Amino acid sequence: MGIVQKEQRLGDSSYLDDMVVIRQPEKPGEPSIITINCPDKTGLGCDLCRIILFFGLSIVRGGILLVALVCLSSLRDFPKNTILLRGPSYSPSSSAPLCFSDVFLDFRLRVLSFFLARFVDMSTDGRWCYIVFWVVGRGATRWELLKKRLLGACPSAALGIYSYCFGKAEQEPKQPQVFLLKFWCNDRLGLLHDVTQVLCDLELTIRRVKVSTTPDGKVVDLFFITDTRELLHTKNRKDETKEQLKAALGETMIDCEIELPSTEVTLSLQPSSSLPSTISEEAFMLELPEESPKGSSLTPDVRSVTMDNSLSPSHTLIQIVCRDHKGLLYDIMRTLKDYNIQISYGRFYANQYECCELDLFVMQADGKKIVDPNKQKALCSRLRMELFCPLRVTVQNRGPETELLVANPVELSGKGRPLVFYDITLALKMLNTCIFLAEIGRHVIGDREWEVYRVLLDDSYRNTATKNKIEEGVLKMLMGWE
Repeated sequence: MGIVQKEQRLGDSSYLDDMVVIRQPEKPGEPSIITINCPDKTGLGCDLCRIILFFGLSIVRGGILLVALVCLSSLRDFPKNTILLRGPSYSPSSSAPLCFSDVFLDFRLRVLSFFLARFVDMSTDGRWCYIVFWVVGRGATRWELLKKRLLGACPSAALGIYSYCFGKAEQEPKQPQVFLLKFWCNDRLGLLHDVTQVLCDLELTIRRVKVSTTPDGKVVDLFFITDTRELLHTKNRKDETKEQLKAALGETMIDCEIELPSTEVTLSLQPSSSLPSTISEEAFMLELPEESPKGSSLTPDVRSVTMDNSLSPSHTLIQIVCRDHKGLLYDIMRTLKDYNIQISYGRFYANQYECCELDLFVMQADGKKIVDPNKQKALCSRLRMELFCPLRVTVQNRGPETELLVANPVELSGKGRPLVFYDITLALKMLNTCIFLAEIGRHVIGDREWEVYRVLLDDSYRNTATKNKIEEGVLKMLMGWE
């Protein structure tokens, strides 16, 4: 009964408002500030960065702090001159009993200020995390919806406290239901991107696509989608989707259906262990160059990825200096999540010259530093690769057509990189490039799962100069480079 009552108190709107706070800039051009404080879980940073990336925002600065959940006695050890932020008044010498709801906010601020002054190790099991992101974006951002999605990714406070006391972990979310969206329409330039934009605005995640064009100029599109809101089984949600597609496509649209796929089709959505005959595994097996190429506007500059165990008795410091790109922090976080590495403290900064610096104090799942030289080498190598080439982009001749191939690794959790298909179709639309056929599939190559995007263009794009222009335009769009 006590746990239920506590969850009701911690789950009210005022507490949820405090878990995720979004502050708009005071002056135009300045970043918005997203503050998140909630119980920690391995991979939380990755989940939050994926959501921010999905909403089209770039993180220009960030900080992550992991503190003990119930260490209120530690307040007496904090120097008074480290209290840099204002909070509710609290005197360590007071004889009044400590109350979680009264003291916790001030405790978070004191811990945060103390950590900003110097990093201190805390070797406890229960953890609470405090994260700040400075973000910028283009166009209108649905801030209230973003806040709702960020709240959905945060473990609940009641379960966080309960797991600390009783060692019960929060349950993994269930896999979303897959639906098949079928529609027929007349072909036109930019059609596929307009459809993709509608689905993104409706928070419908594209899992797989098969698009084909008939000789008479008709387009048959099959989208396998999941609904973030988990309402696509209802008539209202289906009608909303059809109406939004009709509004975007106008008279071009002929018909549209939304249904559950058959069992056979659902099984076909599972990752394939073999690649189509037209794709070679060499496209995915890239080797890092000994030195980063200089002077190329299309090459990420990974200057250094280093580890240091001398600065903390219980944490390994990972330091990264590299060129910025869209989703940079997400690429780092998903790599650490796949390696089951937990971040206790982090600092991220990107300057105006597209150079990023990161300091991450991390530990393994067992709470120990990364001391094994082989593990250090493997993790550093993977981080360098993910920063040097987070996506594979190539344009090749395939018989009479030209094929654009884009591939990105999938998280071990099964979640793919957001907005890849959106960026591909937008880049092609801006280049006035017509799409003849498009497919999205998943394939297991080596020890990793990949999401592979194949786009066939007609034979008017076969010359080398045009192919290079397409490859460059798509890569710039995916990486967020001007």
